[in-house]
Amino acid sequence: MTKRIGIIGYPLSHTLSPVFHQAGLDHVGFDAKFEAWPTPPSELERIVGSFRDSDCIGACITLPYKQAVMPLLDELDESSKTIGAVNWIQNCEGKLIGHNTDAPGFIRALREEFGVDPEGMSAVVFGAGGVARAIAFALRDTKVKRLVIANRSVHKAQTLAADVRQGRFRPEAIGLSKDELADVVPYSDLLVNGTSMGMTGGPAPSNSPVSGDIVANTAFGYDAVYAPTVTPFMNAIERAGGRAATGLSMLVYQGVIGFELCTGIPAPTKVMMEAIVSASR
Repeated sequence: MTKRIGIIGYPLSHTLSPVFHQAGLDHVGFDAKFEAWPTPPSELERIVGSFRDSDCIGACITLPYKQAVMPLLDELDESSKTIGAVNWIQNCEGKLIGHNTDAPGFIRALREEFGVDPEGMSAVVFGAGGVARAIAFALRDTKVKRLVIANRSVHKAQTLAADVRQGRFRPEAIGLSKDELADVVPYSDLLVNGTSMGMTGGPAPSNSPVSGDIVANTAFGYDAVYAPTVTPFMNAIERAGGRAATGLSMLVYQGVIGFELCTGIPAPTKVMMEAIVSASR
């Protein structure tokens, strides 16, 4: 019997997950169909409940449901408990287990694709939602020197900063006004967009959380958004003379871990990466 696996979010017109996951499934000969399941809020509980069916092996979770799905699950792994967000649900014989693979996927993308090691860097994360939470925890655990969380709602930024706090590590929280950003962005080595700004089909497809005139020319910018291929955030970083990258690599690496959780088979990472690069051209 062909198994079901897919991705839920709303909207989902931008997603490339079915492309590279199906390429991986076909390559290893696993009989499953990876589908996109656009899920309006009113349908979330019903759709998540359907993941218990015997033909469903799991699902990837994207905006805006990485936190909303948590109460609907039977169990959370340690990473998702710590981060407070889920981006994969695994069906274990009708028991739904939440995982967070965004954090390791992000770090692997930085190191393996771009040669960037966050240890000792000063970093700014824009956003305080599910993906920004994973990135903030990942940066803490890789020992960044300084972490600033910038978000439209300062209260949400403060909450995330408090959650990430550990020992002597004290993240800061600010808003997105240019004056606040100008006090930290020019002195930061790593800038990460964890918001939906700039996303095709999102609420602000033409926007960037930061403008290039306050970015250092030595900065590396990583946009968790991967559609379009070149985002407004990336343009801002590159105008300043810095390097910038799309979120395609994070998408694949977090997906590789989810693929292995749900299939029990080593993922053909190279095949999956080639498929998404080809589709995004």
